[in-house]
Amino acid sequence: MRHTSFLSALTAAALIAAPGTSLIAAPTAAHAGRDSVKPARTVSAWLPHWDQDTGYRDALAHASQLHTVSPFWYELKADDRVDRHDGAERKDIVDGLHRAGLKVVPTVNEALPAGRLAALVTSPARRATHLRTLLAVAARGDYDGLELDYESIAPTGEATYRQVRAGYAALVTDLCTALHRRSQTCAVAVSPQADGSGRIWDYPALGRAADRVRIMGYDLHWRGGGAGPLSTPDWYDRTLAHATRLIPPAKIEMALPGYGWDWAPGTPTRHVTWKEAEALRKRKGRPYAFDKKAGSPHFTYREGRTTRTVWYQDARGVAAHLPALRKHGVTGTGLWALGFEDPAMWDVLARG
Repeated sequence: MRHTSFLSALTAAALIAAPGTSLIAAPTAAHAGRDSVKPARTVSAWLPHWDQDTGYRDALAHASQLHTVSPFWYELKADDRVDRHDGAERKDIVDGLHRAGLKVVPTVNEALPAGRLAALVTSPARRATHLRTLLAVAARGDYDGLELDYESIAPTGEATYRQVRAGYAALVTDLCTALHRRSQTCAVAVSPQADGSGRIWDYPALGRAADRVRIMGYDLHWRGGGAGPLSTPDWYDRTLAHATRLIPPAKIEMALPGYGWDWAPGTPTRHVTWKEAEALRKRKGRPYAFDKKAGSPHFTYREGRTTRTVWYQDARGVAAHLPALRKHGVTGTGLWALGFEDPAMWDVLARG
């Protein structure tokens, strides 16, 4: 359930920053008119730094359905150090999103070695240092807020998870309080709490502090395990039945996948966007197959002597998953990530 898993799955060749010198065209007047129409659903989406121009165009094309874009621009390296990803802080993107009526709330992620983040959040002095660092990032550009996507604490063991859980909740609470004083938005990404997973996140505390709690509703099956759907309606139902008891539903965004995984035993798992998965399926001459229980398309193909299995998500799958959100009164959705998704997904979201 990790954004960091996508980064590690991509090859170095794919991680090419969009040119910082190109100015992307501003929204047209006709587009601005569409933005004034209240969307059927509220949607936020992450903007991947390795393909910013594609994601930015995607955001402008669907600005009438989006309220927030979170550029994946920053990475925690130490208590007092948050580095920029390649291509971060593009003023043309920030200005263009604002002209389209969208909030810009950059994401700070991390991929620290085991125990490093836990040690930071459980030390009040180190938390204070890091809080000052984060607030400096939030003030660096014309931003509407900041999002934390800190996930390396997720596998914290039984002996220390209560302290780590409380320390992370304290960091988020302090950050949100400080951002609110500046009239900025505070968001936090968390993994689902279903079937015993995700206990490291203090849902009630995070729900009180943050404006938006983005539940990363994907990677039920992921690159580190066996093949299967990235999400299912039943999983969403269990996740949201629990989450809505602890967090106001209006603050919850169920983040949907616009991608998939390509598995084979004994080989590295490959990340595929919806477009890449569909192109691969057609190239291999495989029929479209949809698992109704999982609410996801899938196929297998041969590569040499190896049989590979692909599960991914498309608009039909999103339509199969939305009833679980409606059941629990959750109208907020998120997307990982702009430029990954089936374009028809936006019509499905507009119909709710």
